[in-house]
Amino acid sequence: MIIRKLFFLALMSLIWLNGYAQFEDPEIVKVDYSERTQFEQRFAHINWTGQGLYNPTTIDRIPTIELRSRLQAVFGEPTQTINDLITQNNFRPGKAIQFEYWFVIDDEMPLMILDLDGPFEDGLVYVGASRFIDLMPQVKRTLNRMLMGDEGEPAEFSDYFYSPERDQWYLVQYKDGEYSNEMISQPSFN
Repeated sequence: MIIRKLFFLALMSLIWLNGYAQFEDPEIVKVDYSERTQFEQRFAHINWTGQGLYNPTTIDRIPTIELRSRLQAVFGEPTQTINDLITQNNFRPGKAIQFEYWFVIDDEMPLMILDLDGPFEDGLVYVGASRFIDLMPQVKRTLNRMLMGDEGEPAEFSDYFYSPERDQWYLVQYKDGEYSNEMISQPSFN
């Protein structure tokens, strides 16, 4: 009986290891600012959820300001920032974000990474299509490896952030090896 159990456990371990090794990293393609309308039209009927993206990884424990610089290094400029939203007629301060990165994973799954609390918190908010919940943990692990690996070394950036709770504007940046969030007057947006 014990030999049977040991054989079964050994067999299950081999199956699990072989199955795990077969997973490939997903292809993560950032949506550029000019591609937002196509993305929104393509995924207009998606049920968005954060489920499947809650499992904590290293990037959930890092200050958002550092994550922004790592995203800049790996993916370049965000899909949109508050600069892109403030001039819209329907903008409300409660919709204030510092940045958003939008992605298409493996040419079929939409994913958004949002910063809702500016430079004052750790981690980010992740949302994807509910029908891909089973794939989301692998996507997040891949993002974690990308952002925390060599290609995710911090890169310089400069964003604005408005905090409705503080009724205050900030210039948030990583420049000359220093992170900063400086209180400023409302910038002029064109």
